[in-house]
Amino acid sequence: MPGGSFDVDAKHLELEELRAKVARPDLWDDPGRATRLTRRLGHIERLVRRVETMHRELEDADILVELAVDDGDVDTLGEVSDDLVATARRISDLELESLYFGGYDDHPAILSVHAGAGGVDAQDWAEMMVRMYTRYLAGAGFDHEIDDVQPGEEAGIKSATLTVEGTHAYATLEGERGVHRLVRISPFDSNSRRHTSFAGVDVIPLVEDARIEIDPEDLRIDTYRSQGAGGQHVNTTDSAVRLTHLPTGIVVACQAERSQIQNRARALALLRAKLAEQARIERRRELDEIRGEQTEAGWGRQIRSYVLQPYQQVKDLRTGVEIGNVQGVLDGDLGRLTESYLHWRRAGRERRERLEGKGSD
Repeated sequence: MPGGSFDVDAKHLELEELRAKVARPDLWDDPGRATRLTRRLGHIERLVRRVETMHRELEDADILVELAVDDGDVDTLGEVSDDLVATARRISDLELESLYFGGYDDHPAILSVHAGAGGVDAQDWAEMMVRMYTRYLAGAGFDHEIDDVQPGEEAGIKSATLTVEGTHAYATLEGERGVHRLVRISPFDSNSRRHTSFAGVDVIPLVEDARIEIDPEDLRIDTYRSQGAGGQHVNTTDSAVRLTHLPTGIVVACQAERSQIQNRARALALLRAKLAEQARIERRRELDEIRGEQTEAGWGRQIRSYVLQPYQQVKDLRTGVEIGNVQGVLDGDLGRLTESYLHWRRAGRERRERLEGKGSD
């Protein structure tokens, strides 16, 4: 069933489309896009080969079982049984692919962390979260670049923006969108009292949308000196670029590159992605109004608590997953949380499909 299990036909169709795109003579005119297409092509080719291999293994097993039964060959039946157990395990692994059904799941992601309520504690918490994400991304094999960091006045950061690339990058990080709550003994409180801090995370897909046109007259461009954390490219020139899109008020910044021209190009890509996401949200809102539905806003919604005092626990308020090793999570061990969100997301999709099916009866 498409969306509910591994959709082989859809993967074959995508494989044909990707091969056609990769075969275009102008492929490498845009190296970033070319890299993403070839990486995706390799991923789909490996998946299809795995399916074809397992299909052959099952056909061979069926023939061997029939021959072994006819000959009374117990040893061969045992070997086939062991092989089928291994094949079943590989099929189970392949079923994880059914968790990725969204239209943007394989896009690169733009992840932003913003300090919320809690003053300097919140800014420290935002910096802790950036450390948590960068460790997780490095361990999980994702490529990431810190595009911009705005340091706090006393400690921590006000905000940071990262671009993340890799297989299922957006799907993997989508579940981080929302408000994250930290409870701990504040290192900034001389009386060692317990404080609650909040940080907001926004995640959007990096979308290549040719329909998004930006009028230069709609932009305010500010340049400034690179600064703050993550600055292997920090220098003494005004190479950092901040773009303000005047009609929408959207602000993006980039200081990752040494060149002002490169930072401006990356900032424009970030801005296009944010404008594309805004347009998508507006279209979805219009459809929801037509259907008379109320949708829950992603931003401002507490999704996860990290409690260090008076007990130790990380709890995801959507999936119900609880983890006692808080320090492990803060050190980047997010795999259980990200995967549980994907299962929760798929279950929600299946519930909606069932309800829509009943509604059409």
